[in-house]
Formats: sequence, C-alpha cells, structure tokens
Amino acid sequence: MYADYFLDYASYVILERAVPKINDGFKPVQRRILHAMDRLDDGRYNKVANIVGDTMKFHPHGDRSIADALVGLGQKNLLIDTQGNWGNILTGDPAAASRYIEARFTPFARDVVFSPKVTEWQLSYDGRNKEPVSLPVKFPLLLAQGAEGIAVGLSSKILPHNFNELIDASIAHLRGQEFQLLPDFPTGGIMDATNYRDGERGTGRVRIRARILTESKKLLRITEIPFGVTTEILIDTIVSAAEKGKIKIARIEDNTAQHVDILVHLPAGVDPEQTKKALFAFSACEVSVSPNACVIVEDKPRFMRISDILRYNTDATKETLRQEQEIRLQELNAAWHQASLEKIFIENRIYLTIEDCETWEEVLETIDRELQPFARKLRSPITRDDLIRLTEIKIKRISKFDAFKADQHIQQLEADIDQTQKNLNQLTRFTIRWFESLRKKYGASYPRKTEISSFGSVDRAQVAVANETLYIDEEGFAGFGVKKGNPVCKCSTLDDVLIVDNAGVLKIVRIQDKFFAGKNPLYISIIKKDDDPVFNLIYRDGKDGPVYAKRFRIGGFTRDKEYPLTRGTKGTRIFHFSVHETEQDSEQISVNVYLKAVLKLRNLIRPFHFADLRIKNRGAQGNIITKHPVERVSRIMPAAKAGNETTEEESSTPAGAPESAESASAPAEKPQPQDDAPSSPDSSAEPPLEQGSLFDA
Repeated sequence: MYADYFLDYASYVILERAVPKINDGFKPVQRRILHAMDRLDDGRYNKVANIVGDTMKFHPHGDRSIADALVGLGQKNLLIDTQGNWGNILTGDPAAASRYIEARFTPFARDVVFSPKVTEWQLSYDGRNKEPVSLPVKFPLLLAQGAEGIAVGLSSKILPHNFNELIDASIAHLRGQEFQLLPDFPTGGIMDATNYRDGERGTGRVRIRARILTESKKLLRITEIPFGVTTEILIDTIVSAAEKGKIKIARIEDNTAQHVDILVHLPAGVDPEQTKKALFAFSACEVSVSPNACVIVEDKPRFMRISDILRYNTDATKETLRQEQEIRLQELNAAWHQASLEKIFIENRIYLTIEDCETWEEVLETIDRELQPFARKLRSPITRDDLIRLTEIKIKRISKFDAFKADQHIQQLEADIDQTQKNLNQLTRFTIRWFESLRKKYGASYPRKTEISSFGSVDRAQVAVANETLYIDEEGFAGFGVKKGNPVCKCSTLDDVLIVDNAGVLKIVRIQDKFFAGKNPLYISIIKKDDDPVFNLIYRDGKDGPVYAKRFRIGGFTRDKEYPLTRGTKGTRIFHFSVHETEQDSEQISVNVYLKAVLKLRNLIRPFHFADLRIKNRGAQGNIITKHPVERVSRIMPAAKAGNETTEEESSTPAGAPESAESASAPAEKPQPQDDAPSSPDSSAEPPLEQGSLFDA
C-alpha cells in the first residue's frame, strides 16, 4: 500500500510541480498564473495579490507558492512587465508583499504565448473552470528562461540562453543547418563553456567567473557575479577565505544597487593579479554549473540535450503557426462567402421578393431560389445559416449599401486568402519570417550579457597566501604546527613537501600541522606544481661498491610514495646532494673527490664536473666516477676575482636552517639544501659530510 502511495506522490511531484513541460516550457503553477493573468488582462497593471487569488481557482496549493512562482517569472524580465519592488537577483533581496506590487503582460508575451483558437483545454482540479493543457508558445521559451526544480528521484536544471541566439539557432534548424547554443546568464560574468557539451546530462559543465577590474594597486572592483550567486554569498566566501589566511584583503565595500559594485581593498604589497587568482580559487568568484535538462514529454520525464529541446520547440512553433494559418484561412473564406452573398442579396434587390411571403419557411425558400443563379460565383454551397443571416440585415445597412466599398472589401479578403494560402504552402519560410520579425521587434532589448571565454583552472596551492612557516624539530617531526622546531621556509596550508632522507629515498607529502619527516633528512622543502628543479647526487653503492654521480629531475609523482634515488644497497652513503632551479645552475657545480690514503695512488684528489652528465630520470643509477674507496667529496667554489686559485666550501648549513650569507642569491622562501650530506647510519664512523645551500649559484 505504501509503495503505491509513494509512486503516486513521486509521479505527482514530477508531473505537476517540479519539472517543466517541453511543449511550452512551463511548470503547472507558471502556466496557471499566465492563464489567470490572461483572464484579468485589460492592458493595465493588476495587483499581484489579485492575480494570486484568481490563480487559486486553478492551482490546488497555497497563495505563497503562487506568489513566489510569479515573482520568479517577473525577475526573468521576459513575459511580465513589473511595477514595484520585485526583489533583486543580484543581492538576493526578496520582493515586497504581493499587495504592494503589480504586473501585466509584456508585448512579447502577448505575441508568442497565447492563441486561444489552437489551445487544448481541460477542467481545473475542482471541475469548475477550464485551464490550458499547455500554452501554444511560438518560441523556444524554455531555453530562454531556463528552469530548475527538484522532484522525487530526479531534478531538472536548464540554463538560460540568449534571446537572439535562440532565434538564430531556430532559423538554422529550419534551414537544415548546424548550430551551437551556449548559456547566457542575467547576472553577466565570464563563462568558459569548453565542456558544455550541448548540456548533456552528467558530462556537461560550464565555469562562470565574476568580472573583476583592477582599479589600482590597492583596489579591485567586482562588477558582475556568477549565475546563482548573490553579492551576499560572494562577500561571505571572500571574508571566509581571508579569515583562513588564503587571501589577503584589507576590507570590502558593497555598493550594489541596480548593478553589482563590490570594492575589494588590498593591503600594501599585495599583488592585485595574484589576488584575482586567489579570489577565483577560494571564493564564489568562480563557480561550476552542471546542466541537467529534464523535461516532461508526453507525460513522462525525459533527459534531453539542449539542441534537441530547441529542435522540438522550433518544430512545435512551426506546427502552431500552421494551425493558426489554417484557422485564419477558414475564417477568411467564410468572410468572403458572407460578403459575396450580402452583395448579391442587396444589389439584385432579392429582399423585395420576400414581401408577399406569409411563412418563415417560404421566406427562406424564396431567398434560396433567387440566389441559385449566382451560386456558381460562390466558393461554398449556400446553407440555411447563410439564408438566416441575410434576413437579419438591417434596412439602414441596405439603404446605405456602397457597391464600390463592398468590392474593395471582397478584393482585400481575396488578397488575404491568397497570402494565407501562400504561407501554408511555404510554411518553413513563413516560420523563418516569424522568427525574424521577433528578432527585429524585440532583439535589441536582449543583448548577450555573459562573455564567452576560455580560461584554465587556478591551482589553489599556487595562489594560496604563504602565511604559515614549515618547521622541523630534532625528533624528525615537521609541519606548520611544530613551533619549537627550526624554521625551513614560508608555506601555505595547501602546499606539498619534498623530503629526501639520508638513505637517498625521495617522498612528496601534503603539508600538515604535524607529520613525521624522519630524523636529519638530507633535504626538506616546499615544492610547487610548476617547480622543475634539477638535482645533483653523488653516492657510494653499498659499503664497498663504486661511487656514482647523476643529475635528474623528479618528473611525475604520487603523494606519499617512496622513490629511491640510489640503487638501494645496504650501507649506501650519500657524498653530495644539491638542488638547483635550472639546468644551467646544475652544470656549474664542480666537486673534488678525495680518495682514501690507504691506496698507493699518486693523485688522491679527483675533480668532477656535473656538466659532464646528462639529466636523466630519478630512477637512473648514474655514472661511475670511481671504483676506489672515497673519503669525502667537497664542492669547488668559483675562482676569486683577485686571483686564479679556487677554494673549497668549508661551511655547512643544516637541513632546514636559514640561508647563509654566501647563498643569499637563492630564491626567496626556498629551504636550504645540503650540498654535502651526512652519512647514513650504516657509515656513521666515517667523516661527516659537508653541507651547502638550497640552490647553489
């Protein structure tokens, strides 16, 4: 039993409340509102309260839902001419009470929505009145207004489109040409519709950005906002992002009235262009909207593409115009027939022949007999109703009959009949002319408001304000919450951390308040998405293996996955490790390799230049530089200006320590690498390794 109740309820919500019908683009409450307005229409404004009251004769729900639906129609600025405070879609302010606001039809609504002679009618919910099953709309109104509704088990979201572009697309369809439709929002903004995909369910998506102007180095002005976002929501998201430290702003002013005007004041030293990117990344200045075009087709919900909806509406417009022209042709033929009979009846003084008739039937028979000689001139047979209408002609009209004017009237009717027949014979051309007339009459009032553009995604980590500091303590814990540790560099809460431990294993992790990085890591630093540093490495494979050197880049990576930079043999020792911003910086590094004195070799110092190595991937084992036991490796410093002698680096900088004086040329906010790292635990008895700055000049 309950299953049946639920099915009935779900069907009712889908068909009668939430989802628009494809025929006219209206939900039932909207259709009933327009029907009630049509009944009340006399060209003047009507109070919304009166419209709501009349609509309740057809709609079995409360006045509040009707008033809200009417305000929604009025705010679309297409069918209803409003007067009073109807709210503001920019600020989200509600409309005034229904007793204080008024409405009437726009001329456009009169032209395209109503045609009683071709409208299909049904009884209202209580059987006392008649209401339209659907309105004979002669325009793709559903796509022009858009629609949104949540039913039971499904929802519908159809984005609004531009008036003139819909007309162009309809004409293209009638001509058998291809067309493309993209949304146009009443709030303006900038749209990237690269992935719109004709509004296809599940895959279509548009991204909309606010229009942000740079007024000065300390002031940004927002003049347009994304669809579905109000100025209040926008400001709240900006303030929230600022409170979380993701955006740096001084204050916000909202001067929005008829147009959006939000001023974002920036503190000194903040880059306005970078702030723009941060606004797109962390606030509602950029939103993503996914269409879900669900409509009622033959009393069933159906998901359709936008182009299919337009084709359906255009074909329906063509069919409605055909019905109207056929009805008009019938009316014109009837008018011509009546005018011709009247002319014959008066010109030939047939009215005099009925003076001696004594009965009504005799009168009709006499008129019919007198008209028979002229029957061949008529296009339709003479009926009893025709005879009765002739007897109803007043004497005053007969006495003032003008044959010339009668002929002119008949000729005009014949011209109208020919034109109407031509319209039916060339129905496609007639429909195209109909759309062109709408564009000529109303198109100037509906220019495109949303700019079509293409913009890439903003990397949130790249634009996040670096308002935290990465620390590492003696126990090996790192993070921006480890306040007792040594500072490494500035960071944001969205950054990634690159760690190389003293065993030569590389790992990239998401920064946290506190995480374990390992004791005395060889290298720890923030790494950005666009960073592509070059690493120099010299290591011994195992306790007695050869010494390798290599240059490499990280390449692609997966967070929290370990990547060995050496061959992984037990007892491996790192002699030299350095990080460089560019390939040229890496090539300038030269070192002296000191062999152990236990060997009977003449030259125990072997210079090595990293410029001799090609850059490979991180998994490469490297090139062998010696198979002899190595005591240590020291970097060769550039030649001094006063002479030609070279010097070796003697000072060291522990991992995570501030930059030394000699590395001051390194980029700001970069951690200090270890040019020569300490030995691994397996070789702790060997001499300590010298260390250097992060990016060696």
